[in-house]
Amino acid sequence: MIYKLTCHCKAVELRVTLTEGLSSARRCDCSFCRRRGAAAVTAPLDGIEIVKGADNLTLYQFNTGTAQHYFCKTCGIYTHHKRRSNPNEYGVNLGALEGVNPRDLGNIGWVDGVNHPSDRTT
Repeated sequence: MIYKLTCHCKAVELRVTLTEGLSSARRCDCSFCRRRGAAAVTAPLDGIEIVKGADNLTLYQFNTGTAQHYFCKTCGIYTHHKRRSNPNEYGVNLGALEGVNPRDLGNIGWVDGVNHPSDRTT
């Protein structure tokens, strides 16, 4: 399924192909996502095309630097991130998809980001 994603000020627009449609929606309770509060859906690495505003995206990384979180530098809206849990896919801001209201999806599940698999010792 292909969706249009825009930030609040419309300076950034993405064309997004979702791997599992909206059924992949989930929230994460890691220190960052918990504060951000946005549910995400899954897109493959080749599933995001920046239609406009590439120069208006800013990158935020922390801790291991593996995850790459992108935001509109004008309005601050999180658009997408390259996942730490699976660097072969993106998490996409469900609430920024045109025509989608996360409330309509009902109860969205949670991922245990506090106990991230990459933090476990073998």
